[in-house]
Amino acid sequence: MDTTLLRTVTLATALGTGVLGGVFVGFSTFVMPGFDRLAAGDAVRAMQAVNVTAPRGLAVPLLVSGLGSLAVGGWALARSSGSTRALLVAGALTGVIALGVTGAYHVPRNDALGRVDASSAAAAAAWQGYAPGWVAMNHVRAALSLASAGLLVAGAVRAG
Repeated sequence: MDTTLLRTVTLATALGTGVLGGVFVGFSTFVMPGFDRLAAGDAVRAMQAVNVTAPRGLAVPLLVSGLGSLAVGGWALARSSGSTRALLVAGALTGVIALGVTGAYHVPRNDALGRVDASSAAAAAAWQGYAPGWVAMNHVRAALSLASAGLLVAGAVRAG
């Protein structure tokens, strides 16, 4: 990858990770607290609806941030040095880890919640077992995504 292409891919990746970070912050700060104000069955039903539509709406930023992080990280390891390399590798790595948190933590819990009958007596226990941990780990992936965006922008600037 030449420097112009690297910079373009890096900035597109930073945009993808930044968008994801913003979505995750929004969920942690007002969507999930809003759901907690609902009856448990309604909260489960609302989150189930979100979990059906969210992957489609986030497909492009997820794809850009995932593939972009791999490309930028590989290019940085192979062809850069010093602080540029460190920034780009750190940005790529935090982006990949954020997606790993999504795949390893959030997706299985979302799938399990999707199997809950929101009108059943078990819905309240399911929501109580789901929401606190989901939000805590969502803070983690938000921080990782936003850190990735910042590190990638800094690396792109440094790369020239």
